[in-house]
Amino acid sequence: MKENKDISLSKMLEMSKTLWEKNKESWSPMEPQYGKNFILYMIEEIGEVIQIIKKKGEEEIMESPNIRERFIEELCDVMMYYSDVLNRFKITPYEFSENTMKNSIKI
Repeated sequence: MKENKDISLSKMLEMSKTLWEKNKESWSPMEPQYGKNFILYMIEEIGEVIQIIKKKGEEEIMESPNIRERFIEELCDVMMYYSDVLNRFKITPYEFSENTMKNSIKI
């Protein structure tokens, strides 16, 4: 049985900050003016996700361990950049959760 490794938004943001701390000498500052660039990087990763879907299809993603692993890796890259954007704009897990809950009530 696999261990539950569900990652909370708080943990993702913390991991993003920790990784940035280790690389801050060569990475863009954790400031809002760099957020746009990380949105663009995220969009590039989304394009890679779409390419896997187009080239391999849903069935291969679900049945081929190698394709599935690559697909998940690209989705993780999307989430990494998403976390970087949230951190650069100093969006807290509380703000994110509050807004998500507020908007889901409207549905």
